[in-house]
Amino acid sequence: MTINALATTAGLPPSSIKNILYGKSKNPKLATIKIICDGLNMPLHEFFNTPEFINLEQEIE
Repeated sequence: MTINALATTAGLPPSSIKNILYGKSKNPKLATIKIICDGLNMPLHEFFNTPEFINLEQEIE
């Protein structure tokens, strides 16, 4: 899926998606992630159920 397609699906500006994907937005709001998940028909818990977030959780402790 392209950045523009994801932006259209989620109803967000393409610049918001680009900033998240390219690391310019280092701490996107949970509400933004929820909007993206809703656009993809993905539950929020599925988005966070990845090795990246599981490992991050261990690093913070």
